Amino acid sequence: MHKIIALSALGLVLALAGAGDAQARGWQRQSTVTGPRGGVTTHSASGSCSGGACTRQGSTTGPGGKTVTSQGSGSCSGGHCSSTGSVTGPKGGTASRSGSSSYTPPN
Repeated sequence: MHKIIALSALGLVLALAGAGDAQARGWQRQSTVTGPRGGVTTHSASGSCSGGACTRQGSTTGPGGKTVTSQGSGSCSGGHCSSTGSVTGPKGGTASRSGSSSYTPPN
């Protein structure tokens, strides 16, 4: 679970770094992995960025048919970035996160 949140946060930061102010940018990703015992895990995610703000949502379904969903958003402006997100497990439990960071804008 911690890896999912960390990767989601990293993806959001990378998406924010490439977000332009002029127009919205959207993306989507799908993947399927077959494990060593033949179990299949599928993942799908999508998101968009516009005006320095990004959103994303995704879901992962494991070999047992259980699904984990996630969503997040973030924005950067004037040397400060902030993000929030949550992950919901197959039994309905939710873990939330939020964070912020500062950076030196390029000249």
